[in-house]
Amino acid sequence: MPARWFSRCIKRAGRFALALAVLAAPLAVDAEQPRTGYRIGWIGNDPPDANPPFGAFRQGLGELGWVEGRNVVIEHRHSAGMNERFPALAAELVRLQVDLIVASAMPATLAARRATTTIPIVAVGLSDPVGQGLAASLSRPGGNVTGVALLFPELAAKRLELLKEALPGVSRVTVMWNEANPGNVHQMEETKLVAQTLGLKLQSVAVRSPKDFQPAFAAMTRARAEAVVVLADPLTITYRTQIVDLAAKSRLPTIHPFRESVEAGGLMAYGVDLPDMYRRAAPYVDKILRGAKPGDLPIEQPTKFEFVINMKAAKALGLAIPPSLLLRADRVVE
Repeated sequence: MPARWFSRCIKRAGRFALALAVLAAPLAVDAEQPRTGYRIGWIGNDPPDANPPFGAFRQGLGELGWVEGRNVVIEHRHSAGMNERFPALAAELVRLQVDLIVASAMPATLAARRATTTIPIVAVGLSDPVGQGLAASLSRPGGNVTGVALLFPELAAKRLELLKEALPGVSRVTVMWNEANPGNVHQMEETKLVAQTLGLKLQSVAVRSPKDFQPAFAAMTRARAEAVVVLADPLTITYRTQIVDLAAKSRLPTIHPFRESVEAGGLMAYGVDLPDMYRRAAPYVDKILRGAKPGDLPIEQPTKFEFVINMKAAKALGLAIPPSLLLRADRVVE
């Protein structure tokens, strides 16, 4: 009897151990940590030290446990605002066999996508990703590109409305844009429609490199432009100081896509909070490095917008900004 009882106990113990092993297996998989030593390729406009949004991205990664130099390496490649450099930079990152590419702005994303269809791409500043063939839909991109999109056309139209409100007597407005950037085409189309509604005569000046800025402002003066709308582009963002300086010399009020241009001396800006956008890219990187597929991660739309007015610039131009507009500003630079 004792021998038979002991045998039963052994069998029950075996079955119990097997059950515990089965139950513990999923927990072991869930607890598994990703390997260290990942290489992330960063392709953007400026070097890290001259790019505050990159600092926000790095901070976001750190909050998720990814520290540059400890468990992740970031290969930085920047174009100095020259979009035509992006294809070579993207190809270089592919040759380095990075695990993931973070692309800053639409031209960089398009170059990265042409360079690889297999390496995951987290894009910041996507413009019409479905129309550009980068994603099947915003909710389920389906390819190797995901990230944070910008409402570029809608925001470009809003800027023109704000400019008209700030300068009620304005009738001739020039749009400065890089026509080589596919994302700018939609911005320009929407701006034209709003200009018609507001009764504004819209002029267009195209720029592709910094050497085009001075001739562009000379052309605006000849055309008797009264204000300038600057469209979002790596070129106009990187060289924002040169643009606002030339605008000041030409005595032309400007409205820009990002507050950084107002901090550099521009009159107004309306758009997304760039550091916030880049911080939001970090969770995408975290999820992909932990095994998620970019095609399964929905592309996010911006949620945080800001309207900034530079009163110092307004005074230098002899402008009186309507109090109603000042009350709606998120920030006023004195």
